[in-house]
Amino acid sequence: MVPLVHAPPVLRGTAAWKYFGDFRGSLLAGQVLLLQVAHPVVGAGVQDHSEYREDPWTRLMRTAGSLSICVYGGRRGALYEAKRLRELHRPFTGVDFTGRRYSALNPAAYAWVHSTLVMLPVDTQRFFGREIPPSELAEYYAQMCDIGRILGLRERDLPPDWPAFERYYAEMVDSFAQNPAIDTLLATIAEVPNPWRRLPDLLWTRMRRAQHRFQLFMIGGTLPPALRARLGLKWTDEQQARFDRFCRALRLANAVPVPVRSVHLRSIGWLNVWLRARRLD
Repeated sequence: MVPLVHAPPVLRGTAAWKYFGDFRGSLLAGQVLLLQVAHPVVGAGVQDHSEYREDPWTRLMRTAGSLSICVYGGRRGALYEAKRLRELHRPFTGVDFTGRRYSALNPAAYAWVHSTLVMLPVDTQRFFGREIPPSELAEYYAQMCDIGRILGLRERDLPPDWPAFERYYAEMVDSFAQNPAIDTLLATIAEVPNPWRRLPDLLWTRMRRAQHRFQLFMIGGTLPPALRARLGLKWTDEQQARFDRFCRALRLANAVPVPVRSVHLRSIGWLNVWLRARRLD
């Protein structure tokens, strides 16, 4: 097991570099968003302060850009992005779905959002690629814990190793139930606005229906089954068989070299760091 304090930096060939940016991870966007807003504090914050309902496309691009900086932008880029995120979220306060006051920088909620992103590449490989070997999984988790520390996570919110993280993650998922933010997310997926003014509305209406069906299919196939059942999301044996075939087809992308699979996200990270460095100089 790789000790967390000895996690190697995210350099070419290390575990986080190899697995975090796999293009197939974009298929889990709906699942990750749903798991995030299932947390009562995160869900309330998104309901009160996020613009994702009006412009989900820009929101997703911002999230991708932020993550790419933290993982592929080097320590300087990660430190800059951590400071920006904390300053951005500091004013966000309100009352959550249980009637308790919340802050967007609530340590437990902040840690949960990070945890969903830690699990994202692991789920990507589990569903669509090859499961990450235990030795690389230990290195990957150690690297993501280092990024969590840069982002301001408390040491006690970082489980000490991957098995402990898996137990924490499962316990969190078991505690979640339906809430208004999940309802809003599912409604947004169904009614997502036209992303391009030149795209005819009639054509977009047809495309939107197709993407809605696909997103529900991906969410249903990748959510933990117990949570899927608690949320009342229909899932049949036929859908599971279709999902299994879909996963097998995507595993053909294992033949694509690792650097090619993640070039898009690495490029976004490098570009963001370069642009911000120019503004700071």
